[in-house]
This record gives sequence, C-alpha cells and structure tokens, in this order.
Amino acid sequence: MSDAELPDAWLARDPLPEEPCAIVERWLGEAFEAGLQANPHAVALATVDPDGRPSARTVLCNRVDAERGDFVIFTNRESRKGRAIRANPRAAIVFHFAPQNRSVRVEGRVAFTPDDECDAYFATRPLDARVGAWASAQSEPIESRAALVEKVHAEAERFGVTLDGSSDADIPRPPHWGGFTLTADVVELWASRPARIHDRAQWSRSPVADGGWSSWSVRRLQP
Repeated sequence: MSDAELPDAWLARDPLPEEPCAIVERWLGEAFEAGLQANPHAVALATVDPDGRPSARTVLCNRVDAERGDFVIFTNRESRKGRAIRANPRAAIVFHFAPQNRSVRVEGRVAFTPDDECDAYFATRPLDARVGAWASAQSEPIESRAALVEKVHAEAERFGVTLDGSSDADIPRPPHWGGFTLTADVVELWASRPARIHDRAQWSRSPVADGGWSSWSVRRLQP
C-alpha cells in the first residue's frame, strides 16, 4: 500500500504538517461522525497536586479551539483536580480514538475559562447535571450514598424542579463550577501502521514577548 492510500497519509509523509491542532479537531469530528465509541471527547487529564503527587482521571474535553490551540474542560473548580491546577497551572490530556487507531497527547498551561463562556455552557447541561453541580462537593468525603441523594433532592427542591424530566428551571451556574482552558505548547499525534512502524510526531511552541506564541516546530519521533 502506498503512502497516498494510507489513512492519515499526511502523517506518513515528510515534511510533516506545520501545525497540529486543526488535525486534532478533525480527528475528533471524525470520531463523533463514526459513532463507534462512546464519548470520543473523553480524555485522561493529568495534574500535579500541591504536594507534588501526580494524579489522573477521565473527564470530557468540551471544546477545542484549533486556531488558538485551546482545550476547554468544565468541572468543579474546588475538586482535587481544581486545587491541583490552582497550585500547578500546567496539565496534560490524552485522547484515544481506539476505532481509528489514533491518539493525541497535549501538554500546556491552564487558566480559568472566561465566565461568560462558563455560563453559556452550563445553561446547555441537562437539568440533573445542573442540580448535581450545586449538590456535590466534588472529591470531598460523604458518609453514605443516601446522604448524597438527599443533598441532590434538597437542591432540586430549592430550585423548584423534579429530576424526572417533567420540570425545568433557569438554574444559575454555581460559583465553584467553571472551565479550565489548557493552551497547548506541546501536541503529539500517533497513528497506527502495519508492522508496528507507527507514525508519531510532536509539535511544540513557546510564548513570546507580546503575549502570543511562536510558530510551531515539528519533529518525527520513533514509535
């Protein structure tokens, strides 16, 4: 099979593409269109706690801005991952598009997503998710499942809604809930190839004095 006939032929050729984030956006869109995997936008998010302990968990990457190189995750900012990001505002995420035999690694600095974007996204969430955001002190201990359920129902009652889908309300975003924007300075793409001669490429960039970024530089890595 020639390079031109391979999936992701552009990654099999040299020179490699000049920038990676549009490719990530394309891969994500293709994963959704294929419908072969639940939550293609699920990522493993790695952070470092204030005491230096690393931790990872699966979250949803809710938005990719290819032009800026931004990856946005919405969560409880007072959770363990939120506290870690406050203390060490760098993180890494990994997408795994298993049916397409592709993966993406992203590293970068993390900042708060603007409030208007957080408000707009929160308003699109299902009712039970909006109620749950108020009820759960994410990552904190609780004495029983019954106590957690009681907290959720208490918040539903406070907002005058039921959780069976028969009611709705304009529930505001909790002050502790919002987005983190990871702005990539390293992106690595991997695509499976026969005989384990996989394609693996890494792009990197650096901040510049005017607050922008340098151009991406790219290198091919051995798999």
